[in-house]
Amino acid sequence: MYSVDVDDSKVITVRGGKHQVSYAVDGSLMNPLEAFYAVLASCAAVYAKKECKAMGVTAAGIRIGCKPFAGHGGPLTLARFRTEVSFPEHFSEEQRERVLLAINDCAVKKIVQRGAEIAFSVSETPATVS
Repeated sequence: MYSVDVDDSKVITVRGGKHQVSYAVDGSLMNPLEAFYAVLASCAAVYAKKECKAMGVTAAGIRIGCKPFAGHGGPLTLARFRTEVSFPEHFSEEQRERVLLAINDCAVKKIVQRGAEIAFSVSETPATVS
């Protein structure tokens, strides 16, 4: 479960398990939409690292750049998300291909692609006493 205590500050801190992440509404930190795009980029990195580990090669030097493109509906519609990967010279063609295929299997990307099946709900719960 993830939770946020909302207040009047510009920072939003989300807690999940033993971790927390902060966002902001004033540009001092990523806002949630920027963080969503960053999550897609970090997922690509996770899959690249896992594949490198499976191949027994270092992931050092791989650079992943990601760019979202809005659809016809404006900035809140994601029409395309481009991921560009550059490799250090020591990567063979086969290693490059394996990493690219692994990145293509990013779980977050797959959830977004299948998003039409997600059922979102918002409901009120009784306040808890601290």
